[in-house]
Parts: sequence; structure tokens; C-alpha cells
Amino acid sequence: MALLNIQNLSVSYGAKTILQDISLTVTQGEGWAIKGESGSGKTTLGRAIAGAVSYSGAITLHFNTQSSLPAKTLFVESWYRFTNLEGDRNFYYQQRYNHQQRRDTVTIARELELYGSEYALDNDRLKELIATLDYSGVLDEQLFEISSGEHKKLQLIKALWMRPQLLIIDQPYTGLDVKSRASLNLLLNDYAGNGGTLLLISNDTELPACIRQVAVLKNGSLSTGDTSFIFEEKILKPLPGFLEEPPVYTAQTLIQMKDVQVHYDGKQVLSNINWQVNAGERWLLQGHNGSGKSTLLSLVTGDHPQAYANDIKLFGVQRGGGESIWDIKKRIGLISPELHWYFDANATVSQSIASGFFDANGQYQRLRYVQQQQLNELLHFLDLYDVKDELLSTLPLGKQRLALLGRTIIKNPQLLVLDEPCQGLDQQQTQYFNKLVDAISSNGVTIIYVGHFETQLPACINHRLVLQNGKAIQNTTI
Repeated sequence: MALLNIQNLSVSYGAKTILQDISLTVTQGEGWAIKGESGSGKTTLGRAIAGAVSYSGAITLHFNTQSSLPAKTLFVESWYRFTNLEGDRNFYYQQRYNHQQRRDTVTIARELELYGSEYALDNDRLKELIATLDYSGVLDEQLFEISSGEHKKLQLIKALWMRPQLLIIDQPYTGLDVKSRASLNLLLNDYAGNGGTLLLISNDTELPACIRQVAVLKNGSLSTGDTSFIFEEKILKPLPGFLEEPPVYTAQTLIQMKDVQVHYDGKQVLSNINWQVNAGERWLLQGHNGSGKSTLLSLVTGDHPQAYANDIKLFGVQRGGGESIWDIKKRIGLISPELHWYFDANATVSQSIASGFFDANGQYQRLRYVQQQQLNELLHFLDLYDVKDELLSTLPLGKQRLALLGRTIIKNPQLLVLDEPCQGLDQQQTQYFNKLVDAISSNGVTIIYVGHFETQLPACINHRLVLQNGKAIQNTTI
């Protein structure tokens, strides 16, 4: 029985055609992977099926009236969009670490309670999902306090708790560690085994066994006959001249932490962290979801107020010794999923990249001549020049992330903090970015790189710090 039938589906945004004359039939209980390069229209197709975008053509759903699963279609977006208690999204990046404003959103437990009440869901099933995805440790946290991986788990728990007849998940593995990915695949197989129909928008190779059908999007067209999916290797262009210059270091030791502790509301987040990062070292920071990686990085970037209560030196200066947060940030280039969430939606691509000069979430100052030249070099280098005047928020997620990567490196800082920089990027873009990191590292820049998977890392990494439950369990040279 066909649950979903798509005939001659087309979607355009203004004069730009995203999808053209797409047809697809999905039988009840099937599992499909929708693949394609960033910008190919994968997310648009998912949103069209869910009725979230305007389209021409026909999308017909035939729900099974005999099924125990709700006759619903649920589309899970690539990241979780939440509001505060007053119903708006006006958050700022450092707010998650500000104790005085930690009551602006509901807790995870309350969010799930409200969701379960709205849809009359079974609490025993919720307990199973929380246990499988190892989520009990964040239930008392607020929505803006948790990491990107923990946000993704919240989306997945809600979706698998509801168990709609048609479930579409955009980038299901974003931010998840290796163990969580394996647990998710077990849950997805269970969902499909109980009659659910699953569409995963993902280029990942480690898909659940229930995914037996593949469709590939390319140039707005969908192919189901030839399901082979090979990325064309993207050749790295020569580095812009300014990135070949070594950074100007103000100290030989950039980070020095001694017995660092972070806790709030009775919860120990970091415990007895001793860590030293010297100029020119390239560190890999790893740990399971919720292990304390984001908190540790917030101490490095100056965003966490408990830095003043610890023995921490940044760029040779003791925290609390008179340096402002902006003195610290001017030496750091940062990208993280959280920074992306809070970025100015009204900034163009050019403004987004140029904002890296000023450590802002959008460009609010006029560029000097040399800065404008560096911006133009970087736009060409990242193949973003043709979209430089478009709003960042209107680009495919992969290109948005590339623009923010440009923001990270534009001032050629002493320290690059690359917190899961390839989230949202496809395989080709991930390989390309890691080649870029390797190329930049030749100028002697210091790097902290957060990544879960050994096969998706730059070759230049030479040190590793691994966190587990807020403690450093590995601190080694590779």
C-alpha cells in the first residue's frame, strides 16, 4: 500500500528553482534515505512533504486507518528551534552560562511533560527512549543550556515518542557521538518494525538496517534507479596570502588551566581539569554528549563567568587580571553550532564573514581597505563570491556553515576554536574543510578541534584531550 505518492513536484523560491518535476512513491513501512550534496534540495523536499512549503504538483498521503500509529506526518528539522517562556527566540550566545538568566526557558523535563500531555503519549515509552539515548542527566537543564547533540536527542525523543505513521528526519545524526548514533539506529529499526515509514535526509553511511531504499537529489531532480552516490572531489584553491602569514603570538602558552572546577545548582560540570595549550599545537577535544566539552570551551573563549573563580591563564594573562572578554576574543577565531543558532538572521554572507574582524554576530563597522581585500579573497577561496549579497539565513545549511568558517579565519587569529565545524556539511564539504584546516595549520596557528569521528578529522592534529563526565580521562600527544 502506497503511503506517500508524489507527482510532478516543483518548488521555487523567487526565480530560483529548487525542485523540478519530482515523482516518488513510498510504500507503508519502507525506509528511505534521501541523499544529495548541500543545496540540492533535500530539506526542501522533506518540508514540502510535511506541508511546510508551497509547491506545484501533487503530494498524496494514504494513512492506514487500521494502524496503531497516529495518522500523522512529522518533519524533524536539522536543529531544534525553541522559544523562551514569553514565546520569542531572542537569545544571545553567552546567556546559557549566565546564572542570573538561567530561568528564561523551561527545563527539558517540563518540555517533555508538556509535549506528552499535548499528544496524550505513554510515559513508559518515554522512559525507554530516555534510557536508550542516555538522556536522564540533562532533564533538569533548561533548553538554552544544553549542547547541540543534546538538542538533537530531544528532537529525536519527541519524534519517536509520538511514532507518527510517516516520520521525516533531517540530518538525524547531527551532533551525536558514536554510541548515541548506534542507539538511535536501534530505535529507528524498532520504529520501522512496528509499521512506521521512515525518510532520513542524510548522506551518512552508517544508516539503520531498515533503510533499504535510496533516492538521490541532483540539480533539482530525483533519481531512484541509480542509487550510487559519489561526491565529486573539491580541489582546494591556493590559500589567500594573508592566511599564509604566521599569527602574531602574544604568549608562548595560550591556555593554562589548573584544577579547574565548574558547577552550578549542585551539579558538577567540570572537575579537576589540568590543561596546557602551547603556541602551534593542534588539539582534538573529544567526549560523549554532555561530557563538558562546550563548558570547557566557554572558559577558553571568555564566555563563562566561572572562569574568574578558577586558576586560568589565557594568552599569558590570569583571568581576572584586567583583560576584558573582547581582549580575549580578538585573539580567537570561533565556530560552533551554538554560535550558528544565535547568529544575525539579517546579515548577508559578506557581512557574516566580515563580522569575524569585530567578533560580532553581524557586520556593524565599515571595513578598511585591507580588510575588504581579505574578505574578497576569502569569498573567492570558499566559492561564496556569487552569493555574497544574499542573506546568510536563505542559503543551504552547508553554505551557511562555510560562510561562518570564513568568519572564523578571516582575521588569522592566534587560536582557532573549531567546535564541530563540519556539522551540516556533506562528505565533500567535510573533506574540503579539513584540507583547509591542514593548509592553514602550516602557518603555525594553534587549533582546538572538536569532532566525534576519527575518519572526519584534519591530519594536522597532534594532541588529544578526552572528557568523560566532566573529567579529563586522556591528555596525550598523538
